[in-house]
Amino acid sequence: MTEKARARIIVSGRVQGVFFRMETKYAAKKYGISGWARNLQDGTVEAEFEGDADSIRSLIDWCMKGPPAADVKSIDVEWKNYKGEFNEFIIVY
Repeated sequence: MTEKARARIIVSGRVQGVFFRMETKYAAKKYGISGWARNLQDGTVEAEFEGDADSIRSLIDWCMKGPPAADVKSIDVEWKNYKGEFNEFIIVY
């Protein structure tokens, strides 16, 4: 088991209107990650993940490609201290 961690990401490219948040929720469940994802007004997707650091890295790797209709251009990642704040992964509207 790896250390617990938290990461905030901003995903740029064609990531809205392509089910990015919903598919990220499914991927987060697969990797045992809690947190949230939301669309931002500038066309990016922001997400915050908590869980095992290795699992977060795997989820970030998944986000670099995203769902089939997405065209990810870049991901900014900010690592933070684990807080144990989330019980599940949700989509914020």
